[in-house]
Formats: sequence, structure tokens, C-alpha cells
Amino acid sequence: MTFFNLSVPILRRKEWTFKNQTHEKLLEIKVKIKQKTLFSSVYTCIDQAFILWGLISAAIFFTAQFFPISWITQAIIWSGVSLIATLGMIILTYNWAKKENLRWLLYCWAVLMTAGVIVTDSGIFLGWSWVLMNLSHLWLGLSVIGYILTGWGMRSRAFFIAAVLHFLGMAILPLVMGWQFLTTGLIMMLNLLVFAQTQWDDYGCH
Repeated sequence: MTFFNLSVPILRRKEWTFKNQTHEKLLEIKVKIKQKTLFSSVYTCIDQAFILWGLISAAIFFTAQFFPISWITQAIIWSGVSLIATLGMIILTYNWAKKENLRWLLYCWAVLMTAGVIVTDSGIFLGWSWVLMNLSHLWLGLSVIGYILTGWGMRSRAFFIAAVLHFLGMAILPLVMGWQFLTTGLIMMLNLLVFAQTQWDDYGCH
């Protein structure tokens, strides 16, 4: 018996089963023009959490990259948004995590996100230049830890690969000086949206 479920692809198109329909709150999105469907997808509670954090991550880092808003103003706004998003993540996924005995994983993500907010705000309000110079490394690093824990808890190759990609993202940051926030936002957002749009390998959790 292997740790991973090698009988399924790392990522694949979503497959809707009785388990999906009865144990999760599904969100269906359809985009139609007249009678033509341009986009159609169904999102589980986990997918919805991915989308939530993907969009928020993009908003935070794209704002830092492109808009001349003071660090203090950004810290106040995004700290509130991040804490609300963390609460939203818990509300969306708690029942699923409880059923799959993965509440510890949910709490780990909540701790990581809260710790990131505290360190970021401390750097801004206390003038810690070493924090401000490494915000992208900080958040990519927290994501690496989170994805490793997720890969372990869900026995998923996909999440371990996500951890590697985020680690590589940290490695290339010195090569994109001046565009680190944009790079970080793209890495975090695209990774989360890919997970939201696909079904990943696991050992019976998803």
C-alpha cells in the first residue's frame, strides 16, 4: 500500500459523485448568452475557499504592485479582509474537515494566515525593513508550509507539487526585482484557481 493514490492522475476534470452531492454545499456557476453556455462549473466548499483566497491574494499583491496607496492604509484594509477571509474559509470547510478528520489542517491554515497578517502588520507599523523587503518571501513561504501539510493530510501529490512551485517562486524573486508583488500574486492566485477548477489526487478525502 502506497502513501499516495497512484491510480488517479495528479489533476483531472471534476467527477461528480453521490458523495459530492450529499456532503458538500455546492455552488453552480453558469454564464450564458441567449441559449449558448459560455462557462459552466460546480464548486465544492473547498473550491469556494480556493477561489476566495485566490482572488484576495491577487487583490492584495496587485494593489501593492500597481497602486500608490500607503503601506499603513493597505495594512489596515487587507488585514481586515484577510481575517474575514480566514473566518470565511473556516465556515465554508469546517463540516468537510470534521467529516474527513482534517480539522487540524484547517486550523493550521488559519494559524498560518493569521501569523502572516501579524508579521506583515508588525513590519509596517513598527518599521521593520527586513520584513517589508521580504513580504513576498514571507507569504510564499507560508504557502509552502500550508501545501506541505495539505499534501500530507490529504495524501495528495498535487499539493506537494504546489509547495514545490511556491518554493521555486521564492527562488526566482531576485530575478524579478521591481515585480515581486505581481509575481507573488500570480503564483498564489493561479495555483488556487487551478485547484478550484480541477479535481486532484487524494486518498478519499475530496
